[in-house]
Amino acid sequence: MASVTIHSARKNFGDVAVLHGVDIEIPDGSFTVLVGPSGCGKSTLLRMIAGLEHITGGEVRIAGKVVNDLPPKARDIAMVFQNYALYPHMTVRTNMAFSLNLAKLDKATIEQKVARAAEILGLQTFLDRYPRQLSGGQRQRVAMGRAIVRDPQVFLFDEPLSNLDAKLRVAMRSEIKELHQRLKTTSIYVTHDQIEAMTMGDQIVVMRDGRIEQTGSPLDLYDHPANQFVAGFIGSPAMNFLPGTVRRTNGNAYVELDDGTRVAAPPSSAQDGQPVVFGTRPEHLSLASSGGIPAQVVVLEPTGMDTFIACRHHGIDIAAVFRERHDFAPGTNVHLVPDLSRAHLFDAQSGQRLL
Repeated sequence: MASVTIHSARKNFGDVAVLHGVDIEIPDGSFTVLVGPSGCGKSTLLRMIAGLEHITGGEVRIAGKVVNDLPPKARDIAMVFQNYALYPHMTVRTNMAFSLNLAKLDKATIEQKVARAAEILGLQTFLDRYPRQLSGGQRQRVAMGRAIVRDPQVFLFDEPLSNLDAKLRVAMRSEIKELHQRLKTTSIYVTHDQIEAMTMGDQIVVMRDGRIEQTGSPLDLYDHPANQFVAGFIGSPAMNFLPGTVRRTNGNAYVELDDGTRVAAPPSSAQDGQPVVFGTRPEHLSLASSGGIPAQVVVLEPTGMDTFIACRHHGIDIAAVFRERHDFAPGTNVHLVPDLSRAHLFDAQSGQRLL
């Protein structure tokens, strides 16, 4: 196992800058998730750690050693790809043993390592099958097994679940997390799915346009987003945003929304007259008979466990989630009251959260 340190990492493709001085500290034995929208640079950064992309500037350190100029095979990492990357003419056994054969390990050691990985991943009965005879989830287990047998210092995962159906993705998330808890190998996982990031990572790195927006634990990012982008990206359904202006009178503060509706403001450093965006998560709204934010129900989606309501307030969409069951007809008028202890104010211009 080893820590990974990325310092001022930059990457250019010709004249196009893709990464702009990225700094990340990945502790030994942690499970760190790089998350962000498509094109934010997360996969490029992972490939730079692996040595598959040349670093334009900055440093990548593995176990304290600068690896910028080392080839992938000398970095003691193992990578699991999105498309499995299995050899179709080889059995599961030979696919998993391939890198060990290249390293010229003795036959007994290879068999022992393959058997151990197969046991960990539940692949004992599939060792003599070919990839075409396996399901998507089984192929992904083989790809992980091929990484495990190498006993690397660092595991790298590049969106390994994106080709699987929804139900299998949930199951494989648990398997990968359980695998990490068992092996305790430093792992770096790339995904654009924030649910994967929240459920799997010890540490989440949110990226946008080649820069890091925020780094922290899943709940820290959820409860204390640094800016409006992180607040909107982390969480499903996404946080509601309502533009307005802070008003302070007689020691009290409220947000006057663009339509004139007044909502009590959470504690913040916002000044009187400052344009802001009021943020509240769907599950932090409650129903009231009056006051709050008046809205009209557009869509009702009962899931059994909870009720999702899509509303509209003067042209602004608002999502609300309630544990109770409701039977509102489209067009019903409701009053939504935010939980101020969990609400946020963001500067309308910079998008930064106002503390």
